[in-house]
Amino acid sequence: MPVNSQGTSCQIRIPDLYEIMVIASCLNTLRATGKWVIQTSTATGQVSLLMVDILRSMWRYKLRWKLFMEQLLFVGVRSQFVVLTTGAFTGAVFAAQVHFQFVRLGMESAVGPVVSVAMCRELGAVLSCLLIAGRVGAAMAAEISSMKITEQVDALRSMGVYPIEYLVVPRFLALTISAPILTGLALITGIGCGYLVAVPILGVDGAYYLENTIKFTGASDVMIGLTKGTLFGVIISIISCHKGLNPEMGTAGVGKTTTEAVVNASLAILVSNFFFTFLLNNLFLDS
Repeated sequence: MPVNSQGTSCQIRIPDLYEIMVIASCLNTLRATGKWVIQTSTATGQVSLLMVDILRSMWRYKLRWKLFMEQLLFVGVRSQFVVLTTGAFTGAVFAAQVHFQFVRLGMESAVGPVVSVAMCRELGAVLSCLLIAGRVGAAMAAEISSMKITEQVDALRSMGVYPIEYLVVPRFLALTISAPILTGLALITGIGCGYLVAVPILGVDGAYYLENTIKFTGASDVMIGLTKGTLFGVIISIISCHKGLNPEMGTAGVGKTTTEAVVNASLAILVSNFFFTFLLNNLFLDS
């Protein structure tokens, strides 16, 4: 039996199995949290450096107009159907739901401004850019990661072509320009479909609907939506290109990279939207 410093016997408490499992679970949680913090900090630093590299390349190299126009066609023109469909049915459903609640209070004429302001400030930009992240962001990450895995990016370097200037800058510019335009189209479509649902189908007075919509929807509301669209376009392009340039090697690398690009871009849009809301409201509405 063990003894203490005074020469008397003492008992050593042995933890039971439950305590050992709790301690092991806490250690695993701490290890996973630390790993996530390190990975997130590393990715944030890499994305920031990529953004600086893009700006430097835009200043140093001439824009490859052919690649830029190809990306503009892919991002801006071929995404219109997805974005217009999203905006149309979002505005239509939102107008119906608002009417179902407001009709109990005799406030049918307020359906128009509520739909318009909600589409301009939040729904149009967020939902459109989530769809763009799924369609365009995935394609960007898959294409660049395929080139990286098959060593085509290294081949560009060997020919004296800087990959950021050749691969990333045209995609960054195309998405940054196209996102606010697509957001604007989604706003127009959503507000228009909201009118079609509220007035002809649900019987809201069209004159009051239009008058209140115009009266309570200002240019600042539209600017908030378009600014969010631009910022979300930057986020999608940076995250997608970063994932594409840093893929997991192997046969499953492209698929995993594509999935991570879409998930990360979508989460970044939703989280950053919270902060952009406060920032843009202070910038456009309180000025």
